[in-house]
Amino acid sequence: MIKIFLVIGTRPEAIKLAPLIIAFKKYSKIFDTKVCITAQHRELLDQVLSFFKISPDYDLNLMKPNQNLYEITANILLKMKPILKKNNPQYIFVHGDTTTTLAASLASFYNESKICHIEAGLRTYNKKSPFPEEINRQITTRLTDYHFAPTKESKQNLINENINKDNILVTGNTVIDSLLTSIEKVKKNPSLNIENLSLDLKNHEVILVTFHRRENFGDGFIRICEALKEIALKNPGRVIVFPVHLNPEVQKPVNNILLNIKNVILLDPLTYEDFIWIMNRSKLIITDSGGIQEEAPSLGKPVLVLRETTERPEAVKAGTVLLVGTNKNLIVKETLDLLNNSLRYQNISRLYNPYGDGKACKRIINYIMKLENIKN
Repeated sequence: MIKIFLVIGTRPEAIKLAPLIIAFKKYSKIFDTKVCITAQHRELLDQVLSFFKISPDYDLNLMKPNQNLYEITANILLKMKPILKKNNPQYIFVHGDTTTTLAASLASFYNESKICHIEAGLRTYNKKSPFPEEINRQITTRLTDYHFAPTKESKQNLINENINKDNILVTGNTVIDSLLTSIEKVKKNPSLNIENLSLDLKNHEVILVTFHRRENFGDGFIRICEALKEIALKNPGRVIVFPVHLNPEVQKPVNNILLNIKNVILLDPLTYEDFIWIMNRSKLIITDSGGIQEEAPSLGKPVLVLRETTERPEAVKAGTVLLVGTNKNLIVKETLDLLNNSLRYQNISRLYNPYGDGKACKRIINYIMKLENIKN
């Protein structure tokens, strides 16, 4: 049996690794698959695992109030040591660029296991944007043995950094695997929460908003909220739906600026399935989320990205994503233009996704089987 170990810390990691976990477990006679969660994000992570019916084998249960990057990194290293020594997996899979990704990769390196990095090669080449993710993923690259890049551009980034091209596979992004297998399920069986929200929305066009990134803390979030307020007041017939991140740095400006505006609906963070539903229901999405930049084009939804740079330039080049940063006037201008210029909206919302076809997990498993000389 080939020992496979997958490490998850946050909700986005769970969404993107869930289809790979399910795929590995279908080959239970070949792979002994174990899942470890750090619970860097607790409640949001548990919702996704429940939706995909995944039960972790190990739970580090790290989340606590006001934790910082130093504590998370050190605790993952210390708590993973006995687990890795006990299991001694051959291949350890990490995803993306979180603190869990970095710390789990370092622990795996110390254990002398082979490190497999999903969503490898994303870059802004600005170590402060996004912070700390850009450095997390760059360090993870140096520790990784096998790099699963979502696009040709991300593969080229790795080659430019002297990574052996024989150790890189372009797979597409596993988030598309998750989305395509989940969207029909959500349409057929909407939750009670969604049924109630649907009644509130009636036939109004929806602008979906999310933001949470550290580089926008403070004045950046205030400018975004001021822009949203202006958009709402200029569009009384449209509704802004905003699932608000639990971080107090997000909650404070949102509640101060947007709380009592009639056509702004502030929600607690949504479950994965509810969020898919509202993405599909929306006319336009305003976000700083990397995952949404990848998912939205498959649903034909234009995205305004609340960042100055993005490590996902493919959708920008394709024209389905626009960078607006935290410039209030630019956010308002681009939003209103997309809402009111039907020809431009149609051009941007065309169904083209540069991030994959929903077969990334199959490519990854085939690659591991080939490494082990196993015929599929």
